[in-house]
Amino acid sequence: MTDFTLNAQVRSDLGKGASRRLRRNAALVPAVIYGGDKAPQSISLLAKDLAKLLETEASFSHVLTLNVDGQNESVLIKALQRHPAKSFVLHADFVRVVEGHKLTATVPLHFINQETSVGVKQQGGEILHNINEVEVSCLPQDLPEFIEVDMANVEIGQVLHMTDLKLPKGVELVALAHGSDLPVANVHAPRVNKEDTPKEEGADE
Repeated sequence: MTDFTLNAQVRSDLGKGASRRLRRNAALVPAVIYGGDKAPQSISLLAKDLAKLLETEASFSHVLTLNVDGQNESVLIKALQRHPAKSFVLHADFVRVVEGHKLTATVPLHFINQETSVGVKQQGGEILHNINEVEVSCLPQDLPEFIEVDMANVEIGQVLHMTDLKLPKGVELVALAHGSDLPVANVHAPRVNKEDTPKEEGADE
């Protein structure tokens, strides 16, 4: 079972220069916690601890515990700034989770029964994922780690939309609340390569 807890320290040395020193000299990642009824708080955490946590997909859609100098904060990852070439985290934004208040979070989609889908196995089609994650709104205790998309009965030419998803109790899709029923996945006929197309009879004569 993954431990979704990180130790952090309050930081008072702010600014770009201070952030560079943290990363270079102390292997720390600067971060900010904001939201709720508290003022934003600048913190730092060990780069290796954050990197290990981020190896788990569920860390992006799970309520985390930040132990800031002995005081626990329940938070979600809101944004990560990564190095453009090396992909390690340069800065992290966390948003506070308040008990009894709805939160918004990005949750990954897990596609199941793709190989046995009617459109694939019986009709020879190919599956296309239009999106791989969705933004949800729910209470903290209802936040799912992922949402399943069942492709078993999807046929060629059929498109699954957000309204086709089976959502856990208490979970709403932000896009639907705004009136956007976006496509999630579809099965389409395979593309035919010109090399695979049979030549017309007599073409070589």
